[in-house]
Amino acid sequence: MANHNGRRGIRIAIGKQTMNICLSVGSLLSVDPQNYRDAPTEAIRRVLQIVEGREIPVGEKLDASAIESCRIGTTVATNALLEHKGKPFALLTTKGMDALSSVCVDGCAHHVTGLQDLCEIGDQSRPHLFDLNIRKPKVLFDSVVEVEERVTIENYELDPYPPAEFDANDPALVKTDSGEVVRILQPLDVESTRASLQRLRQEGFTSVAICFMHSHIFPDHERLAGQLAKEEGFETISLSSEISPRIKILHRATAVCTDAYLSPIVRDYVDNFLDGFAVPPQRVDFISSDGGLRKAQKYSGNAALLSGPAGGVVGVARSCYDPKDPKALIGFDMGGTSTDVSRYDGKFDHIIESTIAGRKISTPMLNVNTVAAGGGSMLFVRNGLLVVGPESAGAHPGPACYRKGGPLTITDANLFLGRLVVSSFPSIFGEKANEPLDTEIVAKKFAEFTAQINAESEVQFTPEQVAHGFIKVANESMCRPIRNATEARGREAMVADRMTAEHACAIASNLGIRRILIHRYSSLLSAYGISLAEITSEVTEPSSLTLSPDAMLQIREREKYLKSKLENDLRSQDVVQDEIEFQTFLNLQYKGMDTSLSVEEPADGDYSAAFTEQHLREFAFKTNRDIVVDSIRVRGTAKRKVDEEGLSITEELDRARQQKIIPEPKSSQKVFLDDAWETVPIYGLESMKTGSYIKGPAIITDETQTILVEKGYECFLTSRHIVIDRYATEDRQPEISAEKVNPVQLSCFANRFMSIAEQMGNTLQRTSISTSIKERLDFSCAIFSPDGGLVANAPHIPIHLGSMQYAIQYQHRLWGDKLKPGDVLLTNHPEAGGTHLPDLTVVTPAFYGDELIFYVASRGHHTDIGGIGITSMVPDSKELWQEGMAVKSMKIVSGGVFLEDEVRDLFNRVAEYPGCSATRRLNDNISDIKAKISANQRGITLINQLCKEFTLPVVHLYMRGIQDNAELAIRDLFRKMYKKTGGKPLRAVDWFDDGTPVQVEITIDGEAGTAVFDFAGTGAQTYGNMNMPVSITHSAIIYVLRCLVDMDIPLNQGCLNPCTIRIPEGSILNPSPTVAICGSTISSQRVTDVILKAFGAAAASQGCANSLGWGMGGKDPRTGEVKPGWNYGETVGGGSGAGPTWHGAHGVNVHSTNTRATDPEVIEKRTPVIVRCDRINRGTGGRGLYNGGDGVTREIEARIPLKFSVLSERRVYSPYGLEGGEPGSVGRNFVFKKNAEGVLEKINIGAKAVIELNAGDYIQVNSPGGGGWGKPPEAESNGHVNDTRPTPWVKA
Repeated sequence: MANHNGRRGIRIAIGKQTMNICLSVGSLLSVDPQNYRDAPTEAIRRVLQIVEGREIPVGEKLDASAIESCRIGTTVATNALLEHKGKPFALLTTKGMDALSSVCVDGCAHHVTGLQDLCEIGDQSRPHLFDLNIRKPKVLFDSVVEVEERVTIENYELDPYPPAEFDANDPALVKTDSGEVVRILQPLDVESTRASLQRLRQEGFTSVAICFMHSHIFPDHERLAGQLAKEEGFETISLSSEISPRIKILHRATAVCTDAYLSPIVRDYVDNFLDGFAVPPQRVDFISSDGGLRKAQKYSGNAALLSGPAGGVVGVARSCYDPKDPKALIGFDMGGTSTDVSRYDGKFDHIIESTIAGRKISTPMLNVNTVAAGGGSMLFVRNGLLVVGPESAGAHPGPACYRKGGPLTITDANLFLGRLVVSSFPSIFGEKANEPLDTEIVAKKFAEFTAQINAESEVQFTPEQVAHGFIKVANESMCRPIRNATEARGREAMVADRMTAEHACAIASNLGIRRILIHRYSSLLSAYGISLAEITSEVTEPSSLTLSPDAMLQIREREKYLKSKLENDLRSQDVVQDEIEFQTFLNLQYKGMDTSLSVEEPADGDYSAAFTEQHLREFAFKTNRDIVVDSIRVRGTAKRKVDEEGLSITEELDRARQQKIIPEPKSSQKVFLDDAWETVPIYGLESMKTGSYIKGPAIITDETQTILVEKGYECFLTSRHIVIDRYATEDRQPEISAEKVNPVQLSCFANRFMSIAEQMGNTLQRTSISTSIKERLDFSCAIFSPDGGLVANAPHIPIHLGSMQYAIQYQHRLWGDKLKPGDVLLTNHPEAGGTHLPDLTVVTPAFYGDELIFYVASRGHHTDIGGIGITSMVPDSKELWQEGMAVKSMKIVSGGVFLEDEVRDLFNRVAEYPGCSATRRLNDNISDIKAKISANQRGITLINQLCKEFTLPVVHLYMRGIQDNAELAIRDLFRKMYKKTGGKPLRAVDWFDDGTPVQVEITIDGEAGTAVFDFAGTGAQTYGNMNMPVSITHSAIIYVLRCLVDMDIPLNQGCLNPCTIRIPEGSILNPSPTVAICGSTISSQRVTDVILKAFGAAAASQGCANSLGWGMGGKDPRTGEVKPGWNYGETVGGGSGAGPTWHGAHGVNVHSTNTRATDPEVIEKRTPVIVRCDRINRGTGGRGLYNGGDGVTREIEARIPLKFSVLSERRVYSPYGLEGGEPGSVGRNFVFKKNAEGVLEKINIGAKAVIELNAGDYIQVNSPGGGGWGKPPEAESNGHVNDTRPTPWVKA
């Protein structure tokens, strides 16, 4: 957009989209090297031509002295990250303590790397739950150097005896500005660091990223290394303590790497732009990811990552928010490949962590959610369901109507239904770019789709109904993130659509939103937002203070210092001091919790009250815990002088209602609405006057947008907006048959049911307290039919997929019709459908009136439920009672009243058993149970809304339809598998480490599409804890089948309907109810691998979760004394199995679990340990044509006497290879303990152990590698090609 004001000069704002830069003087392609060097310079050249009234040759350096301000948004950083076209750089990180330690008694010097693999391992979760070919983002750095330096946090959060003060005389202790005390274990080795930097310069590196442990609170070592890099001539030096000064080294490392990777690209882009001027504009600014402007010379990589969407968010906020009617705005921007959703309620919604191109990046950004459904999203018919995206037709070949052989897309559906005006599109399509849109090919393709659907459905459709069905499915998929943004927060919402408005009315109707605001220049809203953005700067400083009046005195001093830093930065951007407005935020959290809230300073200065109120609103609970200041953030804004904007939206709308001018349509055309073609008037926006009134249905067009005003909506035109209101008293829903399943409605209901389960999960994660649920995401939420059959399970943890319905069916049989509204049940017992005791399941019956219509349930892992172990994963348990609290069924809420005393008593009774402690985290357990109750209630509310919207018979019909659809997909899979295998039985066997076999024979009926899974030959239950409740085998089967289907299908009871599962009673897969089972989740990995082996789908993965725990306190088994204490639990990822077309992944959680790892800095902050090493154990994956993934070595050192435990498998029998691929290495567990002479001794502790370690001792877990696929090249062979026995193999 360009504005020429005689007094203030020319002001230009350029919003850069994927395809076009839009200007008030026209539009041009963002990339067109045959005609101009870069689009922003070309845009300015065209503006200057108009202003100066003369021809300016392309390529001539421009005199832009008359331009007062030039503001630009760019996607250059995002594109470079997506296309892997950043600048090569090296990463400097902390050398692991294993490399700094002394030689052990066995003579082995540990000079292996320590933390250099941190970015590659990530949080060890896999991005796509059911993809056997695990593809994690590649690391960005080209070289990594471990630097000899190390600090740790002296005190720890869980300390039951916190010290009053620290030893000021200890030279290794430093009190940081955050208030925390760090211990310098190893000062930075200046000479070795300098030598490393010199070597990197010799190798040609000019950019370096630096990220050291705990540098967010102790940046001294990073700053010193940065100074050394500067002295050695590095051009780009990115420090994590400056880029992202927050706890979690993984997030800081990712942020600093993206900055080092992208900053040179961004600088080159800026320099190239400025080089196009003989005289540059008076001021050039770029919009940043946080919605603020940065001077061109200060623009950097991370600041540019969300530059493109940021302009649109600011445009929505500045142009559509009305303080006199302060409803929250939902910004809705449907593009070619995706839809961006944002929210504004008078304040910008900033987040400090976002996922871009599969990478979690910790840096301030506007909160923009993206869903993979846009105008170019491709349409499919899969398994009787209509599917939209996520695949996109892109710009080439584009939609089918582009005349380049493209597929059907959402754009084609809108065109086919008359929602687009063909004459408004230029003739730029086809091979020669001179033809109009092709309506004939679109009609032909929809006819073909219709024939396919009609052949598979008892309901018959016209092509128009099919096209409309795809639009309905797209709209429903776009509603899911909006529901999370609005309903999850419980506030009113509006929609502001800035680009494509054909869908706005339908989406608003789905969401119950009654007003839509569309700016007159919605297609230019990004540029408009950039023109209204303000120059900002922000600084964050970590803190560890407990909020109190005394702490506030220290906070005010730090705030004053931070404001002075901001003032200097803004002055360097030519901002006058009296124009600066400061905002102070404290990131606050309850002590011991992971989720912090950013609280802006309230008018009365009472941060505590403001935090409590916000926490209650966001998470639905408050506690009496201390409030901890996680960080102090100050934002400085150069408040710009703006022109008087005149009347508010509300005032203008009132005036328009009084005028109510009825415009004349310029034409009309047929539009498919409400299952029939109707003649709809078309109005030209450019000819409509302020005050114009239109009643839907109608189409409004201008040069850049098409707006569909649907039935039930009316439209008023103000000077700046098209205001579309829902005038009908109730949202209309077409009558839906409760007799026959409609594939269109089935596709929509699949989205709705899954959305409910997802929102339950969101509620549970938000309202829980424990690290296990809130951060590691070890939970699942699901909806069940009135008889307990699974309807929808949001894919959280695979082991819960098929097993939870057994728990619900047990409760249904037990309670029958005795449950009433307001009742809630608790269960975890294996006989009642449990997996292992730590997985507590909360079950709530859902009533509609007085009728029980569904069940909802939430299951989550609790790290301490009592028992003989230091954590709930007990390595040495032999009987169930030793593993903690067990309950088959207990009513914990009766008539809406939480029976807290009874629940506490249930947990405390565990201490009555010999050698058992009660839980050390009873309050956390109670809080997490309450969070599950809240999650279930959220599900019930949404289910009732669904029934009210569609009627109960319709909801139940499509509940059954979703189950039938899943069954159909599995039957089709079995038929294909029958043909592939020739109908032969599929057999496989593997062994647990104690020699117990797991055997399966799968017999497929190709005609019926069914299969029998017979586990005859599986070994007897064991006097140990690897026994598996029968429900877990069902989970393993449903998981494998979903992986083999390789497309999105509903995950429910229907997946198991074609399966007959036979498991011998008394076997390790179907044990008696009294045996120990806490290792069952690990055992499930073996069952999963055996089933995959029978299908020949993939080589074995690590077959373990490597459960590692440590802690102190509880009941002393010798004296009976109960001491205060705590515990902590982790899993360790390993190698995944290779397949027929892929290599296995390194360091991931596989199959049955997908929990995240806790960040090393968080571990050291909470517990008195040192994370010595977390690295990929290279070469431990089996060799093959495709190699298995490598395992991980993790070492944890005790700083005080602690009890450690490890529960693992695959320490004897190697993960198998397939088709000649070699097995992966077995895992190994060691401790290193000091002997009487103080020398460390290496001790093999086996697969399952409990051991006491003293300060300086450490445990080492080496996870297994995955098996290889196909005969390896001879050079890579490890000698096991012809050895098909499941023998142990250990990397030499």
